[in-house]
Amino acid sequence: MSELAVAGPSSRRPRFDVITLFPDFFGPLTGSGVSGRAHARGLWRLQAWNPRDFTHDVHRTVDDRPYGGGPGMVMLAQPLESALHGVRASRDEAGADAPGTPAPVILLAPTGRRYAQPQAQALAESSGAIFVCGRYEGVDQRFIDRHVTDEWSLGDFVLSGGEPALLAMLDAAVRLLPGALNHGDSARQDSFDAALSGLLDCPHYSRPEQWLGESVPEVLLSGHHQRIQAWRRQQSLRLTAQRRPDLIAAARAAGRLSRADEAHLAALSPDEGSEPN
Repeated sequence: MSELAVAGPSSRRPRFDVITLFPDFFGPLTGSGVSGRAHARGLWRLQAWNPRDFTHDVHRTVDDRPYGGGPGMVMLAQPLESALHGVRASRDEAGADAPGTPAPVILLAPTGRRYAQPQAQALAESSGAIFVCGRYEGVDQRFIDRHVTDEWSLGDFVLSGGEPALLAMLDAAVRLLPGALNHGDSARQDSFDAALSGLLDCPHYSRPEQWLGESVPEVLLSGHHQRIQAWRRQQSLRLTAQRRPDLIAAARAAGRLSRADEAHLAALSPDEGSEPN
């Protein structure tokens, strides 16, 4: 595995290059919402590369039948390698990578390690990466062995290609860039963030105070910041214990739970500590 290169303090402008058969897939990411605004402001850059543009036959062939038989098609190694050479040349010309530290090549595939908040944070702090979106039955293993430095997956399910997964991964990273969100501390209150010990976020409420007979919890109306902070922490612990006990175990193993946290967890009733039917 190749580590993501950390961007220097004066160049926090990560560039992400995507080798994909469907470049238009990424239009919403660069043109809408938080990621679109951040892209328009130059906080990050994305360039998509179609391996069909690097073929030399009349049919622009990028896939073929698998050796050994079986259903489906396999993405060919040569168009992918030629596209990768084009990406490398473009990044070198733009000075996207520090000398001697080429961007890692990350394949989106079900066989990859599961993407999580630490990878999103690392991407946001990096100078960028090159992504290869797999399609069909997969990618010729010789290209993987020769060029891929890491493999990522969104979860234990199979998509029609790497593009939908990469949209989610890049969105998770871009919103962590300094200046991407309207409030600089918003991301620090997200589920899985280190500021929350990697736990789930607490419930949130807004106006009106009464809605369909339901009231906002009294503590949130008190104006007592310490009580509010304690309530939010307790709700975070309760929700995480109920839905993701594995995150509680991870936080405990990392020494992120205080005595007050442990006391609150111990006081939870069995119903509060288990997922409702």
